[in-house]
Amino acid sequence: MKTKLSYSSVAETSAECIAVVALDHNTDKGKDAKPQAKLACTDKAVLGAADGVLLSGDVTAKPLETTLIHAPQGMKAKRLLIIGGGKAAKFSADDLRKIAGTAARFAKGKNLKSVAIAIPDGTSVSADAAVRAIVEGTFVGDFDPNYYASDRKDQRLHEVEVVAPASADKKPLEAALEIGRAFGEAQNFTRDLVNEPSNKMTPTIMGQRAKKMCEEVGLKCEVYGAEKLHELKMGSFWSVSQGSAEPPALIVMTYEPKGAPSSPVIGLVGKGITFDTGGISIKPADGMEKMKYDMAGGATMIGAMRAIAAVKPKVKVIGIVCAAENMPSGTAQKPGDVQFAMNGTAIEIINTDAEGRLVLADGLCYARQLGCTHLIDAATLTGACVVALGMVHAGLFSNDDEMVTRFQAAQKRAGERFWRLPLDEEYRDMIKSNIADIMNSGGRYGGAITAAKFLEEFVADKSWIHLDIAGVAWMEENKPWIAKGPSGIAVRTIIEFVESFN
Repeated sequence: MKTKLSYSSVAETSAECIAVVALDHNTDKGKDAKPQAKLACTDKAVLGAADGVLLSGDVTAKPLETTLIHAPQGMKAKRLLIIGGGKAAKFSADDLRKIAGTAARFAKGKNLKSVAIAIPDGTSVSADAAVRAIVEGTFVGDFDPNYYASDRKDQRLHEVEVVAPASADKKPLEAALEIGRAFGEAQNFTRDLVNEPSNKMTPTIMGQRAKKMCEEVGLKCEVYGAEKLHELKMGSFWSVSQGSAEPPALIVMTYEPKGAPSSPVIGLVGKGITFDTGGISIKPADGMEKMKYDMAGGATMIGAMRAIAAVKPKVKVIGIVCAAENMPSGTAQKPGDVQFAMNGTAIEIINTDAEGRLVLADGLCYARQLGCTHLIDAATLTGACVVALGMVHAGLFSNDDEMVTRFQAAQKRAGERFWRLPLDEEYRDMIKSNIADIMNSGGRYGGAITAAKFLEEFVADKSWIHLDIAGVAWMEENKPWIAKGPSGIAVRTIIEFVESFN
C-alpha cells in the first residue's frame, strides 16, 4: 500500500473518501448529558459540508461511530466520512490509530481503493504522532484473513493519504510516515504468519519465511534443525518436537548496527508451536483448529525484527524463535517423562500440553549464551492468563522493575495493553518435583504465574520480561478497526522498547 503526505487544505483534497474526526466536547459526566459533537477540523468548507448532520444530532462523536456524506458541498472529495473519537479531553494517538483503521475498513467495504485522513486540529496529539498513528492504523485496518476463499476479492487499499496542515514542518512528518509504515508493515507481517494454516506454516516453512524476510531487510539469519538442538543439548525443546513427523526449527535473527555498544544486547525469544494438539495430553476437539496460532509469540519476534531493521536502533538485537509441532504419536513424550534443558535443569513432564514453556526454556538459555543481557519472551502460553485478564490485556511478568518501567512507557506509546502479574517466590513451590528439579505444570491455580516461574528458572541473573499473549493474539470478532483473526499484539511495543535504548 502506498502512503503519502499532502499539505493541501482538507476541502481541496481530491480523494474517493476523506475522513475527519468528530469529538465530544461536553464535559458533563452525568448520565443524561447530551454530546456536543464538533469536527476536529478548522476548514470552513468542511464545516459547512458537515453542518447539517451535526445540527441534526445524527453525529454523537462516540468512539468509532461513522457518518458518511456523499458529494459534500464545497469539497473536491467524493465522500466525507466523519468518525467519532470520543471525549475531546481524553483523545489520544491510540484513538486516532483506531480511527484510521476504521476509515480503512469502511473504505474497503465500499470497494474503494484509496482513502485520505486528515490530521485532527485542536487536540493534544502532536502532528508527527498523528501521522504515525494514522499510517499504523490504516495498515492494521487493511488486513483481511480470508486467504484461501475461492471468491476472495481484492479489497486491499492501494493508497492512504495523510492530510497535514500547510504550515506543518515537513521533515519530522515525513520521518513519522516512514516509521509508521515500518511499524504497520511489521504488525501485518506477523499477522500474515499467524493466519496461515498449519499445513502452510510448518516449522520448516516458518524458518524459510523468516530467512527470506531477513535477506530482504539486511538481517543475519540462521535456521537450525534437530541436529543443532542435540548439539546444544536442548532436550527441553527437542522433547516437544519428538512426536511429530515435522522437524523442529531453531530460528536465529541478528541485528547489529555499526558502533553498537557491547551492552545492552536485547534478546527476543518467541514460542513457535506451529500446531498444538496438546500431545499425549491431547486437547478437546472443539476449537482445536485455532491452535495454528500457537506460534504467535514467534511470529511477533519475526515481525519485530523486520521493523527493527527498518528503524535502525543503536543497539544489538537477537531474535530467537523455537518452532515445533506438538503431536501425539508413538515417539511423543509422555506424562511422567524427565527431560533436561540446555542449562542442565531436570524437568518432570506432568502435562505434555504445557509445551510452550519447554521450548522457551532452551530459547532463553541460548539467548544468554549468545550474549543477551535483556530478555523478552512472548508466547500464547496459558489459558489461565485468559481467565485472569480476559481478552483485553496480555499478561506481563518480570524480575526487573526498571525494565518494566521502560516497557510500560513503550506500551503506552504503542497503544497496547499489558498487565503485570506477581512472581512471588511462594509460586515456585508449586512447580517443585519429587523426581526432578521442577515440573512443567503447577496445576490449575495460578497457572499463568507458575508458567512464568518455570521460565524464570532459565534467565539466571539477566533482566527479563515474559509476555503471555494467549488472550489477545487472536481477535474473536470483527471490530470497526481490525478484522477477526490474528492481532499482531506486542510487535509495536517491543519495537518501541528496543528504540528506547537509543
